[in-house]
Amino acid sequence: MKTIGNILWFLFTGLWEGIAWFFTGLIWCITIIGIPFGLQAFKIAKLIFWPFGRKVEKNFGKHPIANVIWIIFGGLFMAIGFLLLGVLWCITIIGIPFGKQCFKLAGLSIAPFGAEITVPSKAA
Repeated sequence: MKTIGNILWFLFTGLWEGIAWFFTGLIWCITIIGIPFGLQAFKIAKLIFWPFGRKVEKNFGKHPIANVIWIIFGGLFMAIGFLLLGVLWCITIIGIPFGKQCFKLAGLSIAPFGAEITVPSKAA
C-alpha cells in the first residue's frame, strides 16, 4: 500500500514540492555559511519525493540555535504551506493519508536540524 501511496504522492504533490526544496537547498549552498541549511533542505526534499513508509524522529534540542535561524529564514512559512496543503488534502476522505504526510512534512520543515528520517523495520 505504501508503494501505491508513494506513486500517487509523487505524481500529485511530491515531484513539484521536491524540486522546489532541491532548488532551495542549492540556493542555500551558494554561500559557505548556508551549506548546513542547504543540506537540511536536501534532506527534506528526499523525504518529499517518497514520504510513505518513513518516520521522522524530531530532536529540536540537538541544534536549537540552527533551528531558530531556520525558522526565522523561512521554516515557519514552509511549515504553514505544508499545513495548508494538508488541510486541502484532508477535505476529501481519499486525501486524508496525503494530508497526514503533509502534516509530517510540516513538522520537519519547521525544525529539521537534529531530525532523523528512518524506515521502520518489519517485525519478524
